[in-house]
Amino acid sequence: MKPGRKRKRNPHIPAHIDQAALPNNVYFDHRGSGTWYMLSFNEAGRRQRKNLCGADVTLAELHKLVEDIHGVDRDSLRYLCEQFRLSDRFTRLQKNTQDDYDYCRDVLVNMPTKIPGKTLGQLAVRKFTPPLIQRLVDKIAQEGTPSKAAHALRYLRRVMQWGRNRGYVDSNPAQGIEAPRERKRRRLPAPLVMNALIQRAQELGKLKRGQKGACSPYLWYVMEIGYLCRLRGVETVTLTDANETEEGVLTNRRKGSRDSLVRWTPRLRAAWDAAKEVRAAIWKAKSMPVPIQAEKRMLIVAAHGGTLQKSSLDSAWWRFIDKALEDGFITEAERFGMHDLKRRGITDTAGTRGEKQQASGHRSEAMLDVYDYSVPVVNPSAD
Repeated sequence: MKPGRKRKRNPHIPAHIDQAALPNNVYFDHRGSGTWYMLSFNEAGRRQRKNLCGADVTLAELHKLVEDIHGVDRDSLRYLCEQFRLSDRFTRLQKNTQDDYDYCRDVLVNMPTKIPGKTLGQLAVRKFTPPLIQRLVDKIAQEGTPSKAAHALRYLRRVMQWGRNRGYVDSNPAQGIEAPRERKRRRLPAPLVMNALIQRAQELGKLKRGQKGACSPYLWYVMEIGYLCRLRGVETVTLTDANETEEGVLTNRRKGSRDSLVRWTPRLRAAWDAAKEVRAAIWKAKSMPVPIQAEKRMLIVAAHGGTLQKSSLDSAWWRFIDKALEDGFITEAERFGMHDLKRRGITDTAGTRGEKQQASGHRSEAMLDVYDYSVPVVNPSAD
């Protein structure tokens, strides 16, 4: 079944239902005691409604009702993926991981096969073999998308293992499959280009929204703070007033990295204060209450005054970069991503390798190698 348009949140739906995981074409009528119903089209092309059950059912029971109506094949890959999507294992994952898995699921279940009219999602999952999965992964990689193939393999491996542990399949044929070699995109922004883009973002951010060339006002200080504190984009947009101390900025690193206290410099202080000024202006214009707790006061907010989502930051960043390319401000070779600012920040950190590792928060030297592109200065072998 083709996935439908992303739903808007319905405040009337019972709180125990995950609205993101509702079956397609199933809706909730909140009148009276509440009723779940399904919309479909009859032979005449007219839309018709079919009541399913009351409001107190679980999400799994709702899916089972729809499956019984559509005659879903419970031996298929599609069914296994849907059951994994409804499991606690899936719902406990980070939002970014969930989105990646949903994308991989759609790639796999909608992939055409040699059987006329059948997709991969319609095949019996118990008949999957390691050679079949290897051919599948190789095919996706050979289409010029090795990263997509690697992500799909990781997803399939996890789904199969989840299904094996719960009796959906007898084994995990995705184990031991050779993953494609992904292209490494480790770019190091040139200092002149980086500083020029920060200045450009600061100037264009002053323009009114909708004005030609305008960009998001938060872009320049997100770039500055990310570079100076050696932070990922998501770490920058989740900073709060609680991260501000008298001595400096207390980081909030992810992925097991150690936090550090980045001392104030005039440049870091200016970027931090600019973020607070923009936030105060937005909150005043929107008549929004100021949270009492420091950890509730996000440093960087969106135009509506609420939390700036990482996806919104990514969209604003690539619009800004695409416009810079279109205007000839930078070349394609000078293009870089928001995450590359962290690499530039670590590379520019003065001191020994140990001091760089302490500043970056990496727990191993191997991870530091991914980010530190500086060339050590050493003495010759002899005078």
